[in-house]
Amino acid sequence: MFVVMASTATEAEILGVKSHILDEGLTPFGHAGAQRVVVAVVGEIGSRKSSLMGALGQLSGVERVTPISRPFKLASREFHAEDTVIRVMDAMIGDGSLTVMAGPCSVESRDQLFETADSVKASGATVLRGGAFKPRTSPYSFQGLGVEALRYLSEARERTGLPIITEVMEANQLDIVAEYADILQIGARNMQNYSLLNAVGRMSKPVMLKRGFGATIEELLMAAEYILASGNPNVMLCERGIRTFETYTRNTMDLSAVPVLHSLTHLPVLVDPSHATGKRWLVKPLSVGGVAVGADGVMVEVHPDPDKALSDAEQQLTLPMFADLMAAIVPIHEHVKDMHGDLRAWGSVPAAGGGGLSKH
Repeated sequence: MFVVMASTATEAEILGVKSHILDEGLTPFGHAGAQRVVVAVVGEIGSRKSSLMGALGQLSGVERVTPISRPFKLASREFHAEDTVIRVMDAMIGDGSLTVMAGPCSVESRDQLFETADSVKASGATVLRGGAFKPRTSPYSFQGLGVEALRYLSEARERTGLPIITEVMEANQLDIVAEYADILQIGARNMQNYSLLNAVGRMSKPVMLKRGFGATIEELLMAAEYILASGNPNVMLCERGIRTFETYTRNTMDLSAVPVLHSLTHLPVLVDPSHATGKRWLVKPLSVGGVAVGADGVMVEVHPDPDKALSDAEQQLTLPMFADLMAAIVPIHEHVKDMHGDLRAWGSVPAAGGGGLSKH
């Protein structure tokens, strides 16, 4: 449930509500919106729901108490109506601008990374991606350079000014990855690794959470809820293709997930057409599609010589192909960016403050 404070509520009244929630053995999460504060009540409420709503509704400064049927609370627009905007160095994610994360699937060498970083920066990328620890289907495939790759990524950040995103695969890697990375990526295989989600939730670094191969949208949002409930509000979501009966592409990119997610959650939403398609010639049209339906950004894999790449060779773009992709998606974004507010409003759920118990 949500406790909607009156616009005139004082700090003492807000603290009083939070204290009452804590006394009930529950956890309060406050969000200061444009006009008023909303406090989410998180925890196992059970049969206490009606009595708790009544008690909270009578507290000083409370305008009303609103029940919520969705299992995801903190990720919902009912709790947080405004879009979350995440700032990473000079990059803004979710503010209406176009975020482009680009770089090699795996960091293979210092020269390979630097050549790619210089090129994608020149073409307009805003974040540099690169794999250090690589989760591969086969244990015999290239597993990444590990800490050596993290050091190269740190050098590339100093060289280009681009913030770094790289994947963390397990909780015991978190400290070393967070020492070098600006954004922590949770891959599709780890979307429901709850111990890892809780661990990144306790970090101060932004997190990009990728949708699992067979995960529903609700399951993706519940995974994000773990991170949010652990204290980290800087979460972005990534649609990277789901597994269907179709075998021609690596996965099936769910473009409908972008506007659906924007209607349900305040978190930024990006698309990854490289992993969705598995074919480099499909990355550009799917990037165009993702931007057109309202994605806050795209993540693509780029390599100086993709055919010689040590991982995901078929889906990585050449440097000229990435420049061509940027030339295609930037005008699309300029054309549709003013429509995104309408798209979210048409499909959005009611904001916190509608219905519920009121003492007035």
